[in-house]
Parts: sequence; C-alpha cells; structure tokens
Amino acid sequence: MIANPEHFNQAIALFDAANAQDPNQDEGQPKELLYAQRMTEMIGRFAPEASEVARLAVRAQHIKRWTVPRSNYPLGKPGYFAWRTGLYRFHAETAGELMRQAGYDEATIEQVKLAVSKQGIKTNADTQMLEDVSCLVFIEYYMLGFAGQQADYTEEKWLGIIRKTWAKMSGAAQIFATTGGIKLPEALVPLILKAVAGG
Repeated sequence: MIANPEHFNQAIALFDAANAQDPNQDEGQPKELLYAQRMTEMIGRFAPEASEVARLAVRAQHIKRWTVPRSNYPLGKPGYFAWRTGLYRFHAETAGELMRQAGYDEATIEQVKLAVSKQGIKTNADTQMLEDVSCLVFIEYYMLGFAGQQADYTEEKWLGIIRKTWAKMSGAAQIFATTGGIKLPEALVPLILKAVAGG
C-alpha cells in the first residue's frame, strides 16, 4: 500500500533520473538504471505486498554507484570493506535527499536510509527484504557474468561465495529461488544446488 502515490512516483522518477546519468552501459541502458528496474521487478515477483519503504529502498540500492569507484580505496580486504561501508552510507544519503525533494516526511526517509545502509539485516524487515531482493537479482542476472570474470576461482571458492549469498537470504527467499521463482543460471545450477545442500 502506497500512502502517497504522488510522493512515491516522484521519488522513483528522481532515483531513475539520477541513475540514468550512469556512463556505463548494460544491454544498451545505463547500468544502474537497469539494475534498479530489475530490483523493482524482482520485489514485485517475490513480495508483491512489500512495504512502501522496501520498494523505495530496492529502487535506490545502487543509486549513483559509479561515482564512488573501488579505486578510491586501498587494495585488499580492509579497503574493500571500507568501500562497501562508504557506498552504503552514500546510497542512503543520496536516496534520503531525493526523497526529501519528493516531499517525503523525515520518519519515512530514515526508514529507507536504514534499509539502504544495510542496517539490521535479519532483524529489520525492510533491510532483510532489500537483501533478499538483491541476492535474487544477483543470482538470476549477474552471477554467471561474475563467474566469467573469475575464471581462476576454484570450485571450493565458488561454493563459499554461493553459501555466503544464501546465508544472507531469508527462508522465504531461499524457497523462492529453488522452486522456480527465479531463472537460475543454467551453467551454475549443479554448483548452486551442491552449495545449498551443504556440498
């Protein structure tokens, strides 16, 4: 249920206008705009009754991500985690500012920022919904491409990556993923099934 469709539609339009500036292309569209559209499509499939906060959060998950490149941070795991944490804050603040322009109240803005900044996974329903949807989108649309970029990864490394993704998801999302809710990347199905069965 959308409390104020005018505010909601305006916020989505502002998110999309921001992501339409992405110079990186994917299937002939700005990369992050396509990603945001896939996130919205997935939440519609997985959780059609999802809250307004969750719907806003999934649309803003990667907002203007290209403006904060990984190269801005040091190499290695500490640098990677610093980049990821910085991204969460950046996405949350950007989404909040655009929601403010769309006329949203501060309470709703703070709820969306909490989800987008990945606070309260497993305890905050909107954050968990965002995590579920992002994992489902990754598996359906991006896991195969990621695998192609990491040809040197061993099977054990891949099993670890899949298990970590799986552990982030709720039971409902896990069931959805393995009962036809998403299109699993065919080449990776044996590996995925092995991983989620415990190897």
